[in-house]
Amino acid sequence: MGKRTVQITGQAAGPRERALEVKADAEAQGFDACAIASVEGADPDNRLRRWLGLGYHADMDWMTRSAHIREDVREKVPGAKSVVVVARNYYGPRPDAEVGTGRVARYAWGRDYHRVLKKPLRRLAAQIDLLEEGARSYCSVDSGPVLERTWAERAGLAWIGKNSLALRRDMGSWFFLGTVITTVDLKPDTPEPDWCGTCRACIDACPTSAIVEDGVVDSRRCISYQTIENRGEVPEEVQAGHGDWVFGCDVCQEVCPWNRFAYQSSETDFLPRPGHANLDLTGLAAMDEPSFRKEFEGTPILRARFEGMQRNGRIVSRNQEQEG
Repeated sequence: MGKRTVQITGQAAGPRERALEVKADAEAQGFDACAIASVEGADPDNRLRRWLGLGYHADMDWMTRSAHIREDVREKVPGAKSVVVVARNYYGPRPDAEVGTGRVARYAWGRDYHRVLKKPLRRLAAQIDLLEEGARSYCSVDSGPVLERTWAERAGLAWIGKNSLALRRDMGSWFFLGTVITTVDLKPDTPEPDWCGTCRACIDACPTSAIVEDGVVDSRRCISYQTIENRGEVPEEVQAGHGDWVFGCDVCQEVCPWNRFAYQSSETDFLPRPGHANLDLTGLAAMDEPSFRKEFEGTPILRARFEGMQRNGRIVSRNQEQEG
């Protein structure tokens, strides 16, 4: 998408006009949706502190260290007034799996989304900075101390489903979030209602019972955490539940009724690289670290590291042998 030049500048426009300009710029940068929240305490119900206190973050200690910033983005950007939230659809149909392969979560089939979204998000932030003299901003694609899903909920871009993921009625949950925290005063949007109702599909389908209550996931039981973030051994009691998931897990999204509205992403970088949607387990086991890094360079799969993926491959191979 081409970069537009901001026409509304300085004090000539109010919060409403500036918000419209930001949304037009977000669309020009290729984002599928954009909404705005005003800066206040992000977590008045202390959901993050409760989640951390229960140990549901497992060994992701950085969540504890940055909790105060996640709860109040003004710790990151003094004088911040608004949070701009954008969404980028990454959905694509899963290729058929062959025998002896392990499934990879849909978001990791192609190029690392951080690399894909960083430049357009930075361009959007630069355009926002032009709206007011001396404006400052900070942008993040889930790599900074920002509660992206909470802000998406506050901004009305999405609601938080029972699987703790952000949901939209027009594209389900197959989208990435980006945020721009800014000192520019922008008119906020209205929060979206919770459209999950009494549905329990994601809770009932979770293979390891990791969704312990509505909107709360215990990472210690979550396949995504165990296959990506965990640097040690996967607990025996949850290994069988991993089934054939070798990197991440999409079960709670695959069963979500709202994902029947999913549509193909227009971003070609999110298309699956050959063999990356369903990894050949024999080939994975035969890799050394240099060949692993070469094969998965520039993809989210590197996040799990060589040792982690070798471990995951062994678990999936064992599960398949036991099922066979």
